[in-house]
Amino acid sequence: MLGGVAGLVVALLLLGRFYPGSGADQLDWRPTRSPAVEVQNEVDDVDQLREAVNVRRRARGDAELTEEAIHARVAEDLRARITHGEDAGEEAQLRAALAAKRAARREPRA
Repeated sequence: MLGGVAGLVVALLLLGRFYPGSGADQLDWRPTRSPAVEVQNEVDDVDQLREAVNVRRRARGDAELTEEAIHARVAEDLRARITHGEDAGEEAQLRAALAAKRAARREPRA
């Protein structure tokens, strides 16, 4: 019984491996959207998000965010992460201090 099941599994695996074409070809499957449409959807999403953020910033009286300003902020954050990543000792000290502070908050006060 077990040998028959194992033989069937091996036969199916060999059939899948050596049969010409792919499963998508056999099913005549095509993606519903092209990669170009997906990229355009992502760009549109980012534009909508930036515009929503700028609406809120205008309501507060702040300056609008431009794409260049966002790129500059991301680059600055990456530089800061790289710089801080080299100094793991400070991060460990900060984590220890935060853990001690959280533990002190959990202790009941007399």
